[in-house]
Amino acid sequence: MIATDTLDHTAAAPAQPTLPRGLAGTPDDKEMLRAAVELTRDIAVARPEIYWPDMLASAALGYGALAGAILSANPFIATLWGVVAALALYRALLFIHELTHIHKNALPGFRFGWNLLVGIPMLTPSLMYEGVHTLHHARTRYGTADDPEYLPLALMKPWSLPLFILVAILLPVGLLIRSAVLVPLGAVIPPLGRLVWERASALSINPDFRRRPPEGEFARMVFWQELGASAWALFLVWWSATHGWRPLLIGIAVISLTAVLNQIRTLVAHLWENEGDAMTVTGQYLDSVNVPPPAVLAPLWAPVGLRYHALHHLLPSMPYHSLGEAHSRLKKHLGLESTYEKANYRGLLPLVGRLARSTMMPR
Repeated sequence: MIATDTLDHTAAAPAQPTLPRGLAGTPDDKEMLRAAVELTRDIAVARPEIYWPDMLASAALGYGALAGAILSANPFIATLWGVVAALALYRALLFIHELTHIHKNALPGFRFGWNLLVGIPMLTPSLMYEGVHTLHHARTRYGTADDPEYLPLALMKPWSLPLFILVAILLPVGLLIRSAVLVPLGAVIPPLGRLVWERASALSINPDFRRRPPEGEFARMVFWQELGASAWALFLVWWSATHGWRPLLIGIAVISLTAVLNQIRTLVAHLWENEGDAMTVTGQYLDSVNVPPPAVLAPLWAPVGLRYHALHHLLPSMPYHSLGEAHSRLKKHLGLESTYEKANYRGLLPLVGRLARSTMMPR
């Protein structure tokens, strides 16, 4: 026997890296990740015969119902029309999420058509999400201080949730001021223009996020979208000042409801429990939320496939119309005891309750 045979070989082994706490320390479930790709290849193409009618019908219903709310003299009927308008325009607006993920050549003309019919009229052109939302999906950014769409809401104070909703209520007024006042002034006052771009051009929830200047083809697209939104905003102000403010105020109320719906959906899109560490893809998945059938109201508060938000983080480029089928295939293949099942929840209220309780816990 030689001397080295008596050494404790376990002591000589290299130390294992310390994993972060919570979901950030979740190792990747390679079987789930592989299955997500392999089982869905045949349904991964965006279908224009679904996108166009859905978007156009949603916009038409939304604007028609908005006209009904404006023209109705009966407050009850006007309110009903307003709710219908908010729900339909909410669905139409959330196609902005699809625009950030589909290939620019996948649906010819769809980006232009959506901006013309929905983005610019609602003062939310696609520039406010494109180039921003993809950062949220970046492997090294999700859940960190560099993620424009993440805050550890579950670890914050109880008053943070009401404040989160209040911001949404005021959003339409902020968008009107941005496009009618700040963007035109920024065009002639460069420091203001840079500030507006950095701090007020992205649909983000992280107050520390600063946006980089646009470049190349995207910069040209930004110019035309900003020009269209500002021209429309100035027209709205001029028409209201000369013909009456009632239509604009009703429109603001409807868009406020739309913004509140989206903010509530955002509250339950994730568990919001990460404390700033970079996360594995599986950790991101488990920090995200699916609300699959039989939750019957989910298509109203999480339309255009966003009821499958956790699955979306596994397959960011999967078109919204294929997520239901992808979910069924993965659930059947992986089983009820799998990692995949752990991100599926029953409905909106239990998730809101969980988040609210978490903010009340002593830290």
